[in-house]
Amino acid sequence: MSTLPNCPKCKSEYTYEDGSHLVCPECSHEWSPEAGADSGDDTKVVKDANGNVLNDGDTVTVIKDLKVKGSSSVLKIGTRVKNIRLVDGDHDIDCKIDGFGAMKLKSEFVKKV
Repeated sequence: MSTLPNCPKCKSEYTYEDGSHLVCPECSHEWSPEAGADSGDDTKVVKDANGNVLNDGDTVTVIKDLKVKGSSSVLKIGTRVKNIRLVDGDHDIDCKIDGFGAMKLKSEFVKKV
């Protein structure tokens, strides 16, 4: 019987095979055995609406009018956002917009300048 590698996320030894993937029952992490244990999910690639890769410090433009939650104002199309910071979560861009203040945006509503 072959030994399966530990989970790259939580280091659990109770991994099992599910088709072509390995699964950890403790943290529900799935990965392919070809990727190797060192690859992990440490670097998340964030892409804009056009598929360009975004990085910390980039400047982006809003491609759609966005309602600002908790306010009656709207973030207009074409608004330029400088010096973005990428974060984990549903809204993966953290930024400060002139006239609005600190805000989180989804990468699908911006394009890289």
